[in-house]
Amino acid sequence: MDIIAQIDRWADVYPDKVAHKSGGQTLTYRQLLRQSNQLAEYIARALPEDNSPVVLLGHKQNEMVVGFIACAKAGHPYIPLESYFPQQRVQAVVETAQAKLILTVEKIREILVSTPVDVAFAPRERKPADPWYIIFTSGSTGAPKGVIIPRSNLENFLNWTLPEHEIEEAQSVILGQAPFTFDVSILDVYCSLYQAGTLVSVTNDEIANLKSLFETLRNSEATLWVSTPSFARLCLMDAAFSEKMLPRLRRFWLAGEALAPEICTELLRRFPQAALWNAYGPTEATVATSSVEITPAIIEKYNPLPIGYPMPGTQLLIHDSEGRPAPSGERGEIIICGPNVSPGYIHRPDLTERAFFKLNGQNAYHTGDWGRSKDGLIFYEGRIDFQIKLHGYRIELGDIEANLHALPNVQDAVVTPVMKEERADYLAAFVILKQKTASSDFEIMQAMKKELATRIPDYMIPRRFIFLTEFPMTSNGKADRRKLLENL
Repeated sequence: MDIIAQIDRWADVYPDKVAHKSGGQTLTYRQLLRQSNQLAEYIARALPEDNSPVVLLGHKQNEMVVGFIACAKAGHPYIPLESYFPQQRVQAVVETAQAKLILTVEKIREILVSTPVDVAFAPRERKPADPWYIIFTSGSTGAPKGVIIPRSNLENFLNWTLPEHEIEEAQSVILGQAPFTFDVSILDVYCSLYQAGTLVSVTNDEIANLKSLFETLRNSEATLWVSTPSFARLCLMDAAFSEKMLPRLRRFWLAGEALAPEICTELLRRFPQAALWNAYGPTEATVATSSVEITPAIIEKYNPLPIGYPMPGTQLLIHDSEGRPAPSGERGEIIICGPNVSPGYIHRPDLTERAFFKLNGQNAYHTGDWGRSKDGLIFYEGRIDFQIKLHGYRIELGDIEANLHALPNVQDAVVTPVMKEERADYLAAFVILKQKTASSDFEIMQAMKKELATRIPDYMIPRRFIFLTEFPMTSNGKADRRKLLENL
């Protein structure tokens, strides 16, 4: 599978077909070919003797998609980061990845204007083990960690996903909600571009304004919907979200967090012509590693819903606390083993050794997720540690706590999710101050949120702050998180 050659080919077959559309701007396959060649030429000149990663800083602009393909052509893995991320967060990623080149959307535009449009760039050969992209996730120590995904992993994922979801040449319009920093977007981008489809990327501004969002949906002509369950739940709040709004929609692909049965029931009621799929997989396993179609019969039989069957060639194993296979029906840790598992975290051999290992000659990964098998299906039952999924984002609570501890007037801090209907609804921070000030709790909270905004992304900032003089403790001397929630 030559991903780049396939995408470039569409410039001859469907030159004027829209490859990507977002925020009112479009990018055709002819433009994608020309602009990715221009940018690849620039990257190759800027980094002539190594294959160090390139940081791409933006949101859902066409230039980000151009950057993905250009990096692949130039032989460099890319690291997508949101332009609204705090500078401190961006710098931490750059330092960890040892990236030598940062390309903002504005810089890419400058390069395209100043470079001849007829550049005929010959893509560098990419070996199967060469990194294709690196997604940074939240780290428990306050420092983000970068998951390396090689070319072979991406190809393996596409070989599974394209036929399973019947993504045919030039037929699909994929509606993508996930930001490019969230690996669910990999399905959006590559399943669409590989098959000459059109990717419609929903922006943060549109999500913040339902009227604008629904206008985008109406005009999208989407055939495949890719999002987190939280985003689907948001859209379902309006009765107008139905088959009438998206008459061509034939499939939902939901991933990134636990899927509630009531969401499925309502989606199937409003979109009777669409199939609904639930998928599971951490970033370390290349987007997803299992999936299952959620039918009315499945909803009636199982609660919680299953996360599906493993992709071909991959094993989803349930291990007990001793690392041995757990009997069917018993709970244990979900272990992923197969060709979709990452080789590890960039420049973090300590974290790699802790989470990854070899099993039967293949890469394997400790997910830290509770699960069990039943009827040949796998069921997810929450996190073993303090990592959570909030609105599709994977967050280490220790990351937020570490950044809270770094604030000048914080003596101690605990962050915990507040649950609603068995899912994380928002984050609450319990804080002990070094010194009480004359300011009100509300004023202190606002000041802390402002300080945190310079250190971590908005989606990691707790909604509520509760100020205490001491924390309740468990018998082993740790903060009792369950009792803390009684203060809400």
